[in-house]
Parts: sequence; C-alpha cells; structure tokens
Amino acid sequence: MDTMTIAEFHAALKAQGVSSPIHCACKCVVCGTVQSGHDWMAATGKSFDEINPKIGFSCIGRATGAGPHKRGAAPGKGCDWTLGGLFTIHKFEVIDADGKAHPMFELATPEEAQAHENSKVPA
Repeated sequence: MDTMTIAEFHAALKAQGVSSPIHCACKCVVCGTVQSGHDWMAATGKSFDEINPKIGFSCIGRATGAGPHKRGAAPGKGCDWTLGGLFTIHKFEVIDADGKAHPMFELATPEEAQAHENSKVPA
C-alpha cells in the first residue's frame, strides 16, 4: 500500500501543475478514468465544497450514471465504483494527523492532470 501524509498529498496535488485545485486529478482504481473536481462540478451542478468528499473516493461514473465498468473497456466514461464498499482493492491511502488511513484513488501524474484539464472534455 502506498501512503502519504496530508502534507505530502497536498504537495503532490500542487505538483500536478494545474491552474486551480478543481483541476487536480486522480484515477479510478477500477476503470482508470482520470477525473477532477471540475468533472464532478460539471456532472452534478454542485460547488467544489459539496463534491470535495467524493473526489478520489468515488468514480465520476457514479455522478454520470455510467454503470459498472466493463472488462476491456477503455478509460474515460467512469464507472460506479466507490471505495466505501465491501472490497478493498485500492493501492493508495492518505494518513491524517491522527494516524488514520483514508483510502483514495491514486493521483494522476502531472502530465495526465494537465492533459485532462486541457482536454475540456465534459465529464
């Protein structure tokens, strides 16, 4: 399991080099779809504060109605996966100040995050 402290996590998000925190990106552990807060805001019409708890914990496909991921399908549409379910297949956790581990989707690389922001593809 890969882990980061909250400070390391925030530094890694900043290192993605995107124009705003809403464009920081992660990848769904099941379908591999790169997604950001911007995608969640576009899909739900909610504010960043409202959707922030879902980013990196639930796939954007939960907001768009993508349904289950199909084996062999290319990333991009999302799926209905969330890390709050029975199966623990995630590979990354953020450790809070109290030492508690929080499961998260892996962060997108800076190149992936920047390309995702620049794509302007609606979620």
